[in-house]
Amino acid sequence: MSVPATVSMLEGDSFVVSDGRGDIEASPTETHGLFQHDTRYLSRWVLTIDGKRLHPLSTDDIQYFSMKFYLVPGTGTIYVDSKLSVIRKRAVGNGFREEIEILNHANEAVDLEVALSAGSDFTDLFEVKDALPKKGELYQRTDEGTLVLGYRREKFVRETRIESAPPYALKEGKITFQAHVEPHGEWKAALNVITVEGSGKRARVLRPKYDNVDVEARPNAGGTLKEWLDKAPQMLTSWQSLARTYKRSLIDLAALRFFPGLAPGEAMPAAGLPWFMAMFGRDSIITSLQALPFAPELARTTLRVLGLRQGTRIDEFRDEEPGKILHESRWGELTAFEERPHSPYFGSADATPLFLVLLDEYVRWSGDTALAASLEQEARAALNWIDAYGDRDGDGYVEYDRRNVKTGLENQCWKDSFDSIAFADGRLAERPLATCEIQGYVYDAKIRSARLAREVWKDPALAEKLEREAAALKARFNADYWMPGRHCFALALDRDKKQVDSITSNIGHLLFSGIVDADKVDDVAGHLMGEDLFSGWGVRTMAIGEARYNPIGYHVGTIWPHDNSIIAMGLMRYGRQAEAARIAYGILEAANYFNHRLPEAFAGYPRIETQFPVEYPTACSPQAWAAGAPLLMLRVLLGLEPLGDHLVVEPAIPAGIAHLGLLGIPGRWGHADAFGRGRVDLGTPVQQELALV
Repeated sequence: MSVPATVSMLEGDSFVVSDGRGDIEASPTETHGLFQHDTRYLSRWVLTIDGKRLHPLSTDDIQYFSMKFYLVPGTGTIYVDSKLSVIRKRAVGNGFREEIEILNHANEAVDLEVALSAGSDFTDLFEVKDALPKKGELYQRTDEGTLVLGYRREKFVRETRIESAPPYALKEGKITFQAHVEPHGEWKAALNVITVEGSGKRARVLRPKYDNVDVEARPNAGGTLKEWLDKAPQMLTSWQSLARTYKRSLIDLAALRFFPGLAPGEAMPAAGLPWFMAMFGRDSIITSLQALPFAPELARTTLRVLGLRQGTRIDEFRDEEPGKILHESRWGELTAFEERPHSPYFGSADATPLFLVLLDEYVRWSGDTALAASLEQEARAALNWIDAYGDRDGDGYVEYDRRNVKTGLENQCWKDSFDSIAFADGRLAERPLATCEIQGYVYDAKIRSARLAREVWKDPALAEKLEREAAALKARFNADYWMPGRHCFALALDRDKKQVDSITSNIGHLLFSGIVDADKVDDVAGHLMGEDLFSGWGVRTMAIGEARYNPIGYHVGTIWPHDNSIIAMGLMRYGRQAEAARIAYGILEAANYFNHRLPEAFAGYPRIETQFPVEYPTACSPQAWAAGAPLLMLRVLLGLEPLGDHLVVEPAIPAGIAHLGLLGIPGRWGHADAFGRGRVDLGTPVQQELALV
């Protein structure tokens, strides 16, 4: 009997990954568990009846924070005549609450032994990823009828406490109930899984938020899921697949909200499951930018929190520098013992200029100049970092190299895998590296900061200085990065200032930033839409023909929805609406094959060969900037752009979509509506009849 694919539930700081029965069985190939604050509090949670595992019928995951598993006892694959059915309900939030309900459909009473086998390895998420051994001591005890699983390493203590209301027995890590179920009757039990951080008087005990798994979600930031969805713009469209993708994206963004203590009651996007339920600079910024027309409050919190955690000193271990925006912040054991630098870690060269881009874009949409005024010093520090620390050798470009050579990231751009920055012949480029898209972000950041300096900070001298620097950077960049022989921009400049000559999706980010000269736009767009980069579903991270191209290589041939949303936005910026619509249409069609939840990445095989997008095996799902990609694609298709106190709407909608509209788009104009009809001929074999709907 096969078990359905892994399912996830999350709320706030807690999330659970289990199989389709609701069982948790961590292994080298299964990243199951109850996770909180980067620690796995349960690695085993298996339900049996009379010593036998159950078989799944269906699951109900309408709410992101809760799940219902419909199960039956039985053997093999035939259980049609089962006289029992089991409903397993779970709600996550500060640990979780689980309710088990057994229904007896027979005319005779039954007596059953219902058992839950519990265990925890208390691994740090980095230990899960890297299969590292534990250094502390695991223990187990009973405490006034409560099963306590624990771990101690010096002063680092974590515990999982499991309690239940009905009478039960505790033996060898099992919670056992003796259930008597009358004919056509039912039996119920409820358990709370409680997480504890620390020990003694300083212990922080986090009880499940829900007394009843059927309650409506009311996350830490307040409000129900229904209120979150109702607050977002309402969609009207003939393409029902898109409507489902839109709703799934909004639900996933609600689920991935992270509640930093620095901004009580406010939420910013975490990066994604299972590895990245934490504060991320780049990911949170890009997701917030994607979501601006839909949930602008995410951007406000992201800017405030990242400003509060901005670098203030030179710290070799954490790659910290004054004015730098963090990359990632963690709370687990390896971070506590400084075996990882994530407290927080600053190994990102693009988060700092992107922080400035988001600040201006948020103000353009919201009119919230008060926030820009309150973050003036943080913005000035970020600008200073670009020139004083980002530009390591004074050549006018931002380069990166890791200060922490032991555990720091080798590549500190968004393509941060070790082999992502390579020459066309496959050689890895040597650091320090100045990737092309970071220069575009810097250009955009200076242009936008000049506007803020002039209009909000009342510093025209700074505005003029930044505009001069941006113009000089644009001219220099278009000369130094352009490869006449390949009619394309280089991926990067290496440590010897040689062009890293691979053709990659990074060139689309250059359009997004506005750094591309007008005489080069045709060539850049041609590469993006050519068969070497564009698969039919989306733009690959690396072009076919480059030596390191691999359609299932993490950053060297896969297709990333967030990457494509930025590229589509860049094409729109340069007036290439048809090309932008083609990319948006391809990515949104792909979502249909992933149950309307776009993954972090999928394979780059040509569409003509596979006829469907092929999954990438270890992609995060849900992931924040993948969930945000359909939102930015909607902005592209409807041509949404703030202009003063007005929202400009210039639709470029593929002919296959009869109509598309958003009602109640929030901004400095209050709320506005946008409508468009499908008129753009994509000129490709991409499905026009929307047969998948």
